[in-house]
Amino acid sequence: MIHLFEQGTDPNAPTLVLFHGTGGTERDLLPLAKHIAPSSSILSLRGNVLENGMPRFFRRLAEGVFDEEDLIFRTTEVYEFLDQAAEQYGLDRSNFIAVGYSNGANIIGSLLFHYANAVRGAVLHHPMVPRRGVALPNLEGTEVFIGAGTNDPICSKSESEELDQLLRDAGASVTLHWGNAGHQLTGAEVDAAASWYKQHYAQ
Repeated sequence: MIHLFEQGTDPNAPTLVLFHGTGGTERDLLPLAKHIAPSSSILSLRGNVLENGMPRFFRRLAEGVFDEEDLIFRTTEVYEFLDQAAEQYGLDRSNFIAVGYSNGANIIGSLLFHYANAVRGAVLHHPMVPRRGVALPNLEGTEVFIGAGTNDPICSKSESEELDQLLRDAGASVTLHWGNAGHQLTGAEVDAAASWYKQHYAQ
């Protein structure tokens, strides 16, 4: 996968793994990562799927309707890439915090739905429920931050609450942060994610 890696100043800090939204690149969330965890190493991915020339992490059939077969394939692809990248860059695979926005948050959600040990924690900005009617792995010990918007036209309030409950039922510890904005990423939401990170992972 196309990606970039930046070595952090603290080798013991979690590595932040970044997943952009539709049409983004591996550079989009770098300022966000530096705000959340300034001393962390950064591994930032670019989605392998193109939709009208816009990078994504998996295909969709329509707005809000995922291509489930492709989602499962791409989830495995990302999981295996993280294993390879940890080896390539000498990173602690058990100390990855995934950070994603929109489509990027959805692929992280899918990782959580399919693998117990995909990431140590996750920051999901405006995610949807990746799949329904599947049994989730045991996510005990996994910390998750969900940034949601009460006026989000893409992720309804009930969608955010459903994802929150599904993750909790699987044992994850979830912080659901509400903003009044729509689907966009606001400064207040980023600040809330940074505070959450500091509370759980700062040395």
